Parts: sequence; structure tokens; C-alpha cells
Amino acid sequence: MEYGVILPQGWRLDLVGFADAAAAYEAMTQVARDAEALGYHAIWLYDHMHTFPQVTQEITFECWTALAALARDTTRIRIGQIVTCNSYRNPALLAKMASTLDVLSHGRLYFGIGAGWYEHEYRAYGYPYPDALERLRQLHEALQVILAMWTQDEATFEGKYYQIRGAINQPKGVQKPRIPILIGGGGEKVTLKLAAKYADACNVGGGNAELIRHKLAILKQHCEAVGRDYNSIRRTTTIDYCALAETDEAAIAKLTPEQRANLDELRHTQLIGTPEAVRERLAAIEEAGIQETLIRFVDTHERESLHLFAHEFLA
Repeated sequence: MEYGVILPQGWRLDLVGFADAAAAYEAMTQVARDAEALGYHAIWLYDHMHTFPQVTQEITFECWTALAALARDTTRIRIGQIVTCNSYRNPALLAKMASTLDVLSHGRLYFGIGAGWYEHEYRAYGYPYPDALERLRQLHEALQVILAMWTQDEATFEGKYYQIRGAINQPKGVQKPRIPILIGGGGEKVTLKLAAKYADACNVGGGNAELIRHKLAILKQHCEAVGRDYNSIRRTTTIDYCALAETDEAAIAKLTPEQRANLDELRHTQLIGTPEAVRERLAAIEEAGIQETLIRFVDTHERESLHLFAHEFLA
């Protein structure tokens, strides 16, 4: 199994204490450089505008512009979004942005996308917030627009939500035959069906091995229905909280009081504790079918867990 690092970007209140925004960015990019030097497979950013779960005035860097800078601050590690909210950008423009970023990174981009869910953020930024089924229909059309932009000389698409008429996208990116698409989400009737049809990678389960196994079984059924090779889809999951230390007490001390109040639940779905305890959890995730785990270390910008994890699991 390979491992990616979700960088401290601010959304999860992981840049609190930085009064200077430039210093906060330098802390974020230093984690990216360390992750690359330590041998992690990829670095990832969320696509959100302000902090979560509490909405505050703390720093939160925009995903795509920050990734463009990170693409030039690194040289080998892959980069991606976990995941882009389809509603926030016109899909033809988004395809153009991705093509440009693939060139800037010399072909290291994962294109992560999902239907969107954070209603408060939609409302705050003035985006319409249709129901889940309509957002999924929009995602379906957007995927077709994006693929047209990446494969056609003059892209054309006529849908209910999106229309393009002779859109030119040059350059189309570096990777061949195209930039890989990761679809995030575990909706069994629509999202996983879209993954079976369009995705090169999926992201499911949130670190819960039982849920991962169930979602991947559904994905496999959808693949069989559309004649897709299930093993051609890279299977990933996300860990929102990794607190790793030489002792269990030291690992727990890295959590917030709110997180410690839910410690039993976190131990079941996240990575909390000593390397031995974390190794057992990772083995269960891998056995469930995951090929890459995307990890947000709770002390990421301090980089202690980042280095210890690399020493234990990447050596």
C-alpha cells in the first residue's frame, strides 16, 4: 500500500496560530517538501474556502492556486485534490486549469472531483445548492465536459447544465492518454456508478475497513454492469486524524479535547496510537482492498508524526 499526505491548508483548523499568511504557506510547502524527501506517494489539498467544523477567520488557502505553487516547490511527488467540488467552477474552465497544472507539475496531477456537500460554504459564496440528486447529475455532465476538453481538438457538449461549443484546450496536459480522474464519495446508486464508468481512481470508506469492503463490493458490481475491469480503478481512502507517537499516551496528547472525547470511535476509523497499533489498522485497510491511504496528521505542520510514520512504514 502507498501513502499520501493531506497538507496543512487551514480548512481543518491546522494553521491556527499563524498571524502571517506567507509564513503559513511556507509551513505548508515545507510539509510538501518533507513528504517528497521521505518517499510519500502524493500530497493532497481539500477544496474548501473557510474553516471546518467551526467557521472562523483563520487562514484557509484555496486549493487550485495553492497546488500550482506546490507543483513548482516540489519535483517528484504526485499532487491532487481530495476532492474538487464540481459546483465551484465551470467544468470547461476546470479542465483547462487541470491541463495547465499537469504541465506545471511535469505530469504529476491527480484530478480529484466530487459532487459537493458543504451547504454552508455554498451559501456563503453565493453558489446555488440544489439537492443531492441534481448535484450528481451536474457531476455526470461535468465529467463528460472535462473528458471532451482533454480529448477533442474543439470540444463540444450539449447538456442540461453545461454546454461547450468548439472549446479549444491547448495544452491538454502531459500525462498520456490523459490526466487520471479520481472520483470521491461512496454513494452506492450514483457516485460509485460514475466511478465505474469514468474514474481511474476512487476514494471511499473514510478509513473504516468494514465500510471500505462494502463500498468496493458495490463498485465491483457497477464495473461488471458496464464492462469495466475493476482492477483498473485505483482504490484509495482518507484518514482525517492520524496521531502517531512512540507511546499511546503521547499519541493521545496530540488530539484536541473534543477528539479525545470520541477516542473509542476514532480508534476504529482513524490512526491513533503507537506504530504497532497503527500497523494493525493499516493492515485491515489494505486487506479490505485499499491501494493508497491519504493521511492528515494532526500535527502535520510540526512534522513529528509525518517523520515517524515514514520511518516506520516507508523505510
